[in-house]
Amino acid sequence: MNIQIFGTKKSADTRKAERYFKERRIKYQFVDLKEKGLSRGELKSVAQAAGGIDNLLDENSKDQDGYYLIKYLADEQKAEELLDHPLVLKQPIVRNGKKATLGYQPDVWKEWE
Repeated sequence: MNIQIFGTKKSADTRKAERYFKERRIKYQFVDLKEKGLSRGELKSVAQAAGGIDNLLDENSKDQDGYYLIKYLADEQKAEELLDHPLVLKQPIVRNGKKATLGYQPDVWKEWE
């Protein structure tokens, strides 16, 4: 397994995801979205796994200006703006190769083991 967790240190669900993998002694890489966002390829892969780019948007994001800016753009423009506003993404994003989940989803992660 090659687990990557994208989120922020202040996100409760991100901390729970980290705890889930630590308790099972599964190595993972944490990427803080405040410091570094997703690459173009990672964003495309996560969007495919999540069923589209609109599913990545967190309507309760603290970056409400960024959320509304991105929500009403055309799909090809949304991806570009998401690279500039990564805090609008649902957290945590947990990737395992081509598979990805949004939010805290231990039932799905258990299937990956």
